[in-house]
Amino acid sequence: MTGTRRSWTDGSLSVRSFLKPHKVAWAVFHPAWIPAALDPTVERLKRGRVVAGAVAAVGVYTFVEGGFAFEEMLENTAIASAVLFFLTPVTVGAMLFVWRRTGTVRQLRTPLVDSLKLLLLFIGCVLTTVGIFRSSEMAGLVPRMLLTLVGLWMAFFVIAGAVRLSGNFFGSAAVHRCLPPLLATVTTWLMAVPDLVTGDLHGLSLTMGVVFILGAPVTVTAIALLEIRRLKRRYGIRLAAHPATLPPTPAGAHAGIPPQRNPYGHPHGAPYGHPCAPGQGQPYTRGNPYGS
Repeated sequence: MTGTRRSWTDGSLSVRSFLKPHKVAWAVFHPAWIPAALDPTVERLKRGRVVAGAVAAVGVYTFVEGGFAFEEMLENTAIASAVLFFLTPVTVGAMLFVWRRTGTVRQLRTPLVDSLKLLLLFIGCVLTTVGIFRSSEMAGLVPRMLLTLVGLWMAFFVIAGAVRLSGNFFGSAAVHRCLPPLLATVTTWLMAVPDLVTGDLHGLSLTMGVVFILGAPVTVTAIALLEIRRLKRRYGIRLAAHPATLPPTPAGAHAGIPPQRNPYGHPHGAPYGHPCAPGQGQPYTRGNPYGS
């Protein structure tokens, strides 16, 4: 990561791309610096976590009651963005405190800043979308039509971006590959627990409310634990280990993806092996070169 960095979208966007907001969202909210999944199983687990997280974000009671309120969904997204703004830095800060014994924060500065940029970008887009719809209600006919069109484009853009971010969770995999499932778990539980504590079951009975409200976070947690377990057992990636101490991605971990070195290790590495490694001889003699 100390070499030349690619552009944010890796040059995948064009003028015609803006006719399709979901394509723009997938390019903007999944930048080129986010590492690819290690293997197809991890990718499938991530997709399952995305589906469960989307259900938790929209609200299961929406499906139970048989209705769908677009404005309510935007409000829920805005609330979730506010929660993420405070929750994500706190969770990452807690992990930095855990990692402090085996590494430094300076080693993670670049991916941390990139993830923060992605988080602020998404929150700004959500607030902008909500503000456009609120402004259209107070405007005249022609301005309202224009604002509505812009608002609809932004709404599809934000929805597609939220789905994309549910997988990479603001590019936190660039910091540590176990961070996305951890952050997804903490976020879904924080969104579900207040409804149970306050008794806001959205018109459902106690039993049905507990089942439907806790269904999404329990599912996300189970999938996240499977994802973290597979990363640990198959690739040696442990959540409690500082990223600088993790082993490099093994060759052939994912078809079509070249082996990845530890991005926090030595920037140049030793591609031809260590000169002092066993079995390769000792090219330099230590001590007195003229001794017997």
